[in-house]
Amino acid sequence: MKSGNSNITNTVLEINSEKAVKFKKKPNWIRVKLPTGKKYSNLRSLVDKYKLNTICSSGSCPNMGECWGEGTATFMILGNICTKSCGFCGVKTGKPETIDWAEPEKVAKSISIMNIKHAVITSVDRDDLPDKGSIIWAETVRSIRRLNPGITLETLIPDFQGIEKHLDRLVMVAPEVISHNIETVERLTREVRIQSKYQRSLEVLRYLKESGVNRTKSGFMLGFGETEKEVIQTIHDLRNVNVDVITIGQYLQPSKKHLPVKNFITPDQFEKYKKIALDLGFIHAESGPLVRSSYKAQKHVN
Repeated sequence: MKSGNSNITNTVLEINSEKAVKFKKKPNWIRVKLPTGKKYSNLRSLVDKYKLNTICSSGSCPNMGECWGEGTATFMILGNICTKSCGFCGVKTGKPETIDWAEPEKVAKSISIMNIKHAVITSVDRDDLPDKGSIIWAETVRSIRRLNPGITLETLIPDFQGIEKHLDRLVMVAPEVISHNIETVERLTREVRIQSKYQRSLEVLRYLKESGVNRTKSGFMLGFGETEKEVIQTIHDLRNVNVDVITIGQYLQPSKKHLPVKNFITPDQFEKYKKIALDLGFIHAESGPLVRSSYKAQKHVN
């Protein structure tokens, strides 16, 4: 590693076998609070004792302490290997493992052990499966409800390639919130999401709402080099398909193999986007440097 000149103090240069990758130093407004509190400690103990799988802990979410303290947690189903290779995501890409048909029951029992009041369920993409994983998705919702009376649910789903019969399986089990993330602005979709399509995501969200879903939700990240105009257009695009809840957060590079952070967005700019979203009619808008898809998720139900 070589030191740069005096006007490049916020950049670290790492060299890998392919190219030089610049890592920008995080600004002082990106600070993660250490998880604390009795509720968090109890959940942490249960997760360790029973080896429960939550995205909160495996993904090192910066909001884990806050969410767990409010009785909310996020679980990932359908394995941990994704058929898509998005440039921002830390999940492994490759040939997924065989489906575990007992998984819905295992997830439901984990939620029961943790005494979770609001659960967010997400998954890897399973484009290798004829049903794209939608059958396990629906069974998971049914199992959770059966073992956890009174729980509320958000399902953060892949696009199921936009195939309506797969989306219908989620609509029929009626989670309180169905979420699908658009992830970035239209211009950068091919670079950031590679095998996904901006317009297809919008059509998925439109279809869910028109099929009677009570509350739809979507989110995207900033820091890939998008312009303010593009961000505002994305907010408008999501509202135009009647999305109810929007989340906007700062992209943070998981490793040197992933897309670099082009810029850090200031808290004031995030607040500006939040105001625009609320003025457009979103019921809830979460916008800030550390906001993630499931941030304050329990508040998005009512």
